[in-house]
Amino acid sequence: MKWMKPLLLLVGLGLLAALVLANQPAEVFASMARLSWRFGILVCFPAPLVMIFDTLGWRFAFLRDRVAFSTLIWVRLAGEAFNLVTPTAALGGEAIKAWLLRGTISLDESIPSIVVAKTTIMIAQGFFLLVGIVLAWNSALAGSPLLWAMLGLLAVEILGLGGFVVAQTRGMFERGRRLLERFGVGSFGRGHTTRRVDHGLAWFYRHEPRRLLLSIAFHFVAWVLGALEAYLILRFLGIDVSLTVAIVIEAFGTGVRFVTFMIPGSLGVLEGSYVATFVALGLSPAAGISFGLTRRLRELVWVLIGMIVFAVLRPRSETQADVRQASGGE
Repeated sequence: MKWMKPLLLLVGLGLLAALVLANQPAEVFASMARLSWRFGILVCFPAPLVMIFDTLGWRFAFLRDRVAFSTLIWVRLAGEAFNLVTPTAALGGEAIKAWLLRGTISLDESIPSIVVAKTTIMIAQGFFLLVGIVLAWNSALAGSPLLWAMLGLLAVEILGLGGFVVAQTRGMFERGRRLLERFGVGSFGRGHTTRRVDHGLAWFYRHEPRRLLLSIAFHFVAWVLGALEAYLILRFLGIDVSLTVAIVIEAFGTGVRFVTFMIPGSLGVLEGSYVATFVALGLSPAAGISFGLTRRLRELVWVLIGMIVFAVLRPRSETQADVRQASGGE
């Protein structure tokens, strides 16, 4: 597995390069050059709003509001940067979030919130994909392979999410710890830690329906804002489409991200899905590549910001942890 993850990253890079070379690269880069100063707009809007609403979704994944909202925003920004650039199946960033919060709250509180937020963001994404399916069904895409692919992705998500939620309510961490110990592998945390984490997860799902629904709702708004970004990118690239078409493109892309989570940022595969979507919509494949690369460039800017935030937060987190340890805290 150590070599498989970097290999997937290399495969994604190779696929992306092949897509660019096979789809009129001169036209692709000429289209992106037309962005000009408009790229600055894409960096500043709506990406910060997406981050705010996703952070609100995380905030309501806690049993209690014990962490300042501003802290959650910076920690999430740093964690998501790691999710996008590291071959850790979108899980490395979640560990970074827990690590950065360790001087503020205990693992018993941070880990359940991260797992719940991961669940609610995927549930919200499933609802967003469903919206895209309904819009595609009522358009010229009715009966097309793209629509059937979206339905297939939704079915996979339902099965995957259902199993994930059931596992959380049945002692996922403690069972995982015991399984690792049987194979002689060092596991995360001590027994009492994993049991408390499992208890926190089960308690949240059984006794906090309001916070659960609010978390899903805020994440859903963030997905909708992502569709607004897709619409702006398309318009700035000179591609005249409706907001409905932008939602369908974005919804299919989110479904592809879900099933290709093992590849960092779904690199290459996501761009391939954009090409397939654009062709199904009667648009040029080069336009799909331009759209995907523009989105990547915007992500890269925020990844760099997230890495800077991580560099700033890291010493502060270490100092707080040392203070708590010295004072006898857990």
